Amino acid sequence: MQRSATAKRVRIGGKLRRLRQENRLNQTQMAAELGISPSYLNLIEGDRRPVTVRVLLRLAERFQVDISDLGSDVDERLIGDLMDALADPSFEKHDVKGSDVRELVATLPNLAQALLALYQSHRSVAQRPAASDAVGEPGVVSLPTEEVTDFVEQRRNYFEDLERAAEALWTDNQLALHNLPNDLVRTLSQRYAVDVEVAPADRMSGLLRNYNPLTRRLQLSEMLPIPSRTFQLAYQIGFLACRDTIERLMTSGKLTSPEADALARSALANYFAAAVMMPYDRFFDAARSTRHDINVLKHRFGVSFEQVCHRLTTLQRPGHEGIPFHLLRVDIAGNISKRFSGSGLHISRFGAACPRWNVYDAFSTPGMVRVQLSQTPDGKTYFCLARTVRPPGRCAPRGLTERGRMLSVGLGCDVIHASNIIYADGLNLGDPGIVTPIGTSCRTCPRTDCSERASPSLSQRLVIDENRRGLSPFSLST
Repeated sequence: MQRSATAKRVRIGGKLRRLRQENRLNQTQMAAELGISPSYLNLIEGDRRPVTVRVLLRLAERFQVDISDLGSDVDERLIGDLMDALADPSFEKHDVKGSDVRELVATLPNLAQALLALYQSHRSVAQRPAASDAVGEPGVVSLPTEEVTDFVEQRRNYFEDLERAAEALWTDNQLALHNLPNDLVRTLSQRYAVDVEVAPADRMSGLLRNYNPLTRRLQLSEMLPIPSRTFQLAYQIGFLACRDTIERLMTSGKLTSPEADALARSALANYFAAAVMMPYDRFFDAARSTRHDINVLKHRFGVSFEQVCHRLTTLQRPGHEGIPFHLLRVDIAGNISKRFSGSGLHISRFGAACPRWNVYDAFSTPGMVRVQLSQTPDGKTYFCLARTVRPPGRCAPRGLTERGRMLSVGLGCDVIHASNIIYADGLNLGDPGIVTPIGTSCRTCPRTDCSERASPSLSQRLVIDENRRGLSPFSLST
């Protein structure tokens, strides 16, 4: 279900004011162009009145404005990212409020982007070893992982050219779902002269996959489970069959470093591999018919829990769209290793997520799907599910001194879609008593009644009273 620009009630006052200034019009002149009074335009620019459909259409006609741009989630994402950055303790004494950030993004978005880039540069340099501080060229430094995440999110995690290439691979090589690993080995051999070997772990030197382009030999570790082996086979075909497509898509992303380029290539090859293992139309129909039963889908397509969750976030083909999901993956220390905000939920870019999210609860019940109705401070409610997974090739500790690493994968969507998800069955979605109030992170969350708050909020003044103790050590003024 898509929401119109007016239904989303986005704040377009700053955008409208910026458009007027770019066209060098005063409010009286702009109001005349739009057929409204100057006083009404002033209220709109101050976000004190909603914009009618008639005014939006007039904007599109007179100023060649794409109405969807006015309702874009880009501003909300930039606001969230800036709030994350300002949660850094180095900004604490400046008392920047959320309203200040919204005003900056609305009126001076390029400056807001520049400030965010500057913070990313500061953070990148701060994380470097001291010995390397004197090495390299000056200038803005972006984290390659963040660049690639932005690249994917800007395209809604959907790449039509790779979907079509995966469909062509099935047609041209007569692949069969029940025999897909063997069919991919055959395709690599017959089409690309690549030999595949499943090698003993002690010969792989800690690697799970190793491809030698000179000998055209692909080695896969015996420690990889079948879904991961299949994925690596499809990944290799992606690099061989879709290299030009991947390069074209990757170079459109305005990436700034060789490391970001390499990560983007890998991300696009990963996307192709998932599209091969779970062909779009077949997977889309199966997701709807099973009501997104991840357990059924992973057995039907011979994939893992995490692979299903990732694929569900990519179902954005125009006219054939799935539910807009968000996804994140965390470790037990709270580090976020993957994130995608397809549902609109803001996921922290620079720190750990809210400890109330069920993605953390999942660690207390390994292998069990945990569900949650979550509500953010802006009143939006999400249906979320989470479960622990183990990284490929590390299914269990191999020695007494080796820990078995565990991660947690969270998947969620706007609550309006929950009735189409089997894991929501039995929940009274209208019962406010089962809703968990969450935030993005402690530093950006305005809630005053959270017993799990780990640090004071940016949005309120910290009050220290040695005679009183609240739900957390941080008692906040209201």
